[in-house]
Amino acid sequence: MATTAEICDANPQLIVSGELRALHPVFQIYGRRQVFSGPIVTLKVFEDNVLVRSFLEERGNGRVLVVDGGGSMRCAILGGNPVQQAQNNGWAGIVVNGCIRDVEEINGCDIGVRALGPHPMKANKKGMGEKQVPITIAGTRIWDGEWLYADTDGILVSKMELSI
Repeated sequence: MATTAEICDANPQLIVSGELRALHPVFQIYGRRQVFSGPIVTLKVFEDNVLVRSFLEERGNGRVLVVDGGGSMRCAILGGNPVQQAQNNGWAGIVVNGCIRDVEEINGCDIGVRALGPHPMKANKKGMGEKQVPITIAGTRIWDGEWLYADTDGILVSKMELSI
């Protein structure tokens, strides 16, 4: 995969049109896979991880789960077990606008994970949230089915898969 910087340099017209957007640089890098990309599945939850877990139990087929956790810094909505499941089920990555826990376990997994930071407290288990809806995280509106490209320089979202 080309770097996110190279993607930006090669596609100035997509940046101007808004078809290629960069998320604000607010995410920490976790997991062994620092570079990942794939079609996006969106999820909107708040301090509840039931839907996160249920998505990651499905076959990932190279997709990226992008979770708008409302930016909550009061608990973790993703932990080591679901990340291990995501790795085993073929997800390319997970981006969480919120916190994670079990960092050492996650860092041992061959998957890309981005989150705002770690938090030791677990989330609620009420099953509240919305699947595959437009979300806004890190200054960027993201739609289910768009494409995400992540590396150590940042995270890009594109309306379509880019030939890179």
